[in-house]
Amino acid sequence: MKTGVYFDLRNPLPWRQDSSRIYGFTLEMCEEAERQGASSVWLSEHHLFSDGYLPQPLTFAAAIAARTSRLRIGTAIMLAPLRTVAHVAEEAAVVDLISDGRLELGLGAGYRLPEFELYGADMKRRYAATDACARELRAIWAEGKVTPAPVQERLPIWMGYMGPKSARRAGLLGEGLLSLAPSLYQPYLAGLAEAGHDPSAARMAGAIQGWISEAPEGDWAVVSQHLKYQLESYREGMVEGLGRDKPRPIDPERIRARGLGDTLNGFLLASPEQAARQIREYLGDIPVETIFIFASLANTPEEMTARHVQAICKLGRLLDEG
Repeated sequence: MKTGVYFDLRNPLPWRQDSSRIYGFTLEMCEEAERQGASSVWLSEHHLFSDGYLPQPLTFAAAIAARTSRLRIGTAIMLAPLRTVAHVAEEAAVVDLISDGRLELGLGAGYRLPEFELYGADMKRRYAATDACARELRAIWAEGKVTPAPVQERLPIWMGYMGPKSARRAGLLGEGLLSLAPSLYQPYLAGLAEAGHDPSAARMAGAIQGWISEAPEGDWAVVSQHLKYQLESYREGMVEGLGRDKPRPIDPERIRARGLGDTLNGFLLASPEQAARQIREYLGDIPVETIFIFASLANTPEEMTARHVQAICKLGRLLDEG
């Protein structure tokens, strides 16, 4: 099981700084993660967030590719319904070329109405559009319909789907499932088998929400405030533009008490050694290739983020040891 770091490049008002510094520091952290032995870096995507959430993950992936030589570079996720498939095929190929074959393309359907309105996309068809994107990407690259071609003969595609029905969809497509939920493994396998794909090809990856530290309790006072901001911003985004009431404030202590679990409803605060043990117990024997953890939660202080990257990489070494 490999371990990576995850970035969204947020710049929230309570901790705002120069945006150029956030982008530059994130590139520095990617280089540090590579030096410390991380296997991958992953980038998220959203639009119209007041905190400047990263809107174009493949653009930033190209910058990471130019600054690193070994890290796998993934999108978790890229919002497939907002773009034409040819655009995704070309941009992904360019990143794969710059990185010499290190791109992992995670696709997702999205959930925020303002983003679909910004791009003139149909939110009601988002799952069908995401499925179609994965299928058409395979055809475009196989048939050479756009140039240049990616370096990788079969560039990895991951479907960022949640829930049993969606896990089955990923299986039907024959692609990786970008989720760590053990409950989704059987629906995913069923989809693979139903479509005639080899079940032994099942592969899963995904994010763990947590903070890994040699002094986790000492970090919690700061981390809890950043976690509260991050989770509340996601929950507000889910109802934005839909005329629904604003969600109630979250209690970081309650989220922490749940430990490992659903990405938005649990939190792992632990030392690298504790985290390795709990992650192994939680995942069991499902076929997980990679886990990744946000290096910065809503722009945590740079010195804390740097220590967090080092701790995540130590966790990775422990998990690699089995």
